Amino acid sequence: MNPFDPTGWSTTDLADPYPIYRRYREGDPVHLGAHGTWYLFGHDDITQVLSAPYYGRNPSAAGSTVIPPAHDRLRRMVENWLVFMDPPRHTKIRALLAKRFSPKMVAGLRPRIEQIAARLAKPLRDRPLVDLVDEFAAPFPILVISELLGVPDDRLGWFREQAVTLQEASSARSRRQPDAYARAERAANELTAYFLAEADSRTGTGEDLVTLLVTARTDGEALTREEIAATCVHLLTTGHETTTNLISKSMLALLAHPHLLGELRARPGLLPDAVDELIRFDGPVQMVTRWAYQDDVVHGRKIKRGDKVVLVLGSANRDPSRFDRPDELRLDRRAARHCGFGIGIHFCLGSPLAKAEAEIALRALLAAMPAFGLAGEPVVYADDLVFHGPARLPLTTGVHA
Repeated sequence: MNPFDPTGWSTTDLADPYPIYRRYREGDPVHLGAHGTWYLFGHDDITQVLSAPYYGRNPSAAGSTVIPPAHDRLRRMVENWLVFMDPPRHTKIRALLAKRFSPKMVAGLRPRIEQIAARLAKPLRDRPLVDLVDEFAAPFPILVISELLGVPDDRLGWFREQAVTLQEASSARSRRQPDAYARAERAANELTAYFLAEADSRTGTGEDLVTLLVTARTDGEALTREEIAATCVHLLTTGHETTTNLISKSMLALLAHPHLLGELRARPGLLPDAVDELIRFDGPVQMVTRWAYQDDVVHGRKIKRGDKVVLVLGSANRDPSRFDRPDELRLDRRAARHCGFGIGIHFCLGSPLAKAEAEIALRALLAAMPAFGLAGEPVVYADDLVFHGPARLPLTTGVHA
């Protein structure tokens, strides 16, 4: 088979990568793709790697580098993100945050999340045409995570701009711009300065996440200022883009299955379980990367220490060896054991919050737009195969001008 190389994909392939995944899953499930990167497509192989302690998120531990040396602030910030840490440091930082993202804590946040969703959905009632991403799916999770961090939401547009700029330097971008790292370095500097100022303003008596990080102690030691700022940036970026894409792609999936959309309108109590199936069917995170810390054999293929291994979660969630008729969207499916939030020690910390946000958002949108549909304009996908979803989603709302 030709080397798997998403950098050359068409806009059609970006919008629907599943036929390509299927070809590799069936023909070469542990595939040595472009640039010497391994791509894994089968559910069992992916869960094997995600569960193994000798694969990790830190490329330097495998003798590799990702961010060019000239971009020091960006590199240091990313190295302080929970998702790129290994134990024991990962264990300590995750333990600090875990209680704030537990199902019990998220249940207590639901009334406030519902208020935010209702506030954003209300203006849509009077608009015949909306861009769902710009007017609801993007601002909604930023407002929620801003509330949790305890920072003002009057810089919502700036937060999103900086977060998107950071993502544009990702190795998963199919068309990364030549100045992407330089722009991401500037965004890293600006966001770090902002959150350092927020941390310096805390008195230690608040309930927000910034105060939690400022006052936290692990083994008697405080977090460094750099760790605090980086963790805030990480929560901001991962806390909004995945949920933005989950909301947008869920609406697209339901529009493609009008009978299921009608069923959800008639039985909104199905929404909590439906969210898991929507994530399995077309999840907001299509791929994650691991680095081999030692030699290994996966599905008969030899992985060497230092190799980059990309786990195609979107393919695992469509693997017929794990899910019956996986290309069908079925609201009655028991889909909770999908790979959409990862597996193992890096299982998504914010999954209870993301699922609650998606459920609340879909409920609010179904109520606000009684007869929404595609507007007949192109649905434009971002050229990103990690944070995967539309950059623009024009919808008609059923309201007449």
